[in-house]
Amino acid sequence: MKAMILAAGRGERMRPLTDHTPKPLLRAAGKPLIEYTLENLAAAGFCQIVINIAHLGAQIKDYCGSGARWGLSIAYSDEGEMALETAGGIAKALPLLGDAPFLAVNADIVCDFPLRELREVNPDLAHLVMIDNPPHHPEGDFALAGSGLLAAHGETKLTFSGIGVYRPELFEGVPVAPLKLRPVLDRAIRNQRIGGQKHSGLWLDIGTPDRLAEFGNLIACSSGAASVWAGRSAVRTA
Repeated sequence: MKAMILAAGRGERMRPLTDHTPKPLLRAAGKPLIEYTLENLAAAGFCQIVINIAHLGAQIKDYCGSGARWGLSIAYSDEGEMALETAGGIAKALPLLGDAPFLAVNADIVCDFPLRELREVNPDLAHLVMIDNPPHHPEGDFALAGSGLLAAHGETKLTFSGIGVYRPELFEGVPVAPLKLRPVLDRAIRNQRIGGQKHSGLWLDIGTPDRLAEFGNLIACSSGAASVWAGRSAVRTA
């Protein structure tokens, strides 16, 4: 299974830090955010990685290179200066991702979900990892039924973690143009073709300078430092 890191966002909430540095290269405990993700994917057995880039994307390409120093092979889907949002970005990257299901992970999350387990998932159209609603997103996204299917409505909604396995067929007809993922998911959810599971462990959305500092402090205070994100994946892992 290939994996895609969604790294093309402008990082508006991180400004001014992202005026000259793309958000995936912002550092926590001395290491760029995207490096934690790359280490995590490598530890989970993923070898072929696609990274979409846009704003200041050349810096990401220069830093990550071929991926060889992590034992990975990295290809890049360059969206230019106009990011295509998640659905549009994935649609553009499909020629690099192939015909099989693939993992996609947001570049700005920290999570200890065991990504290795997702290599065995065989979804209908998609399988999403869901979490309890964080304080900054209390309304949630989708309900998770006992059958494992996601629903747009339900008594208790959960938040999409930014980690999912997708079949390329989900993006049939999706234009290579700016388009968010939500309308694509909503259509498939109405047809009962998307499953999911809940993760109750560590999850952080590194969307603001305060959360970046929080992650840096978490690493500094942990005994295993990078094990907060990357190291645990080899044992069990966005």
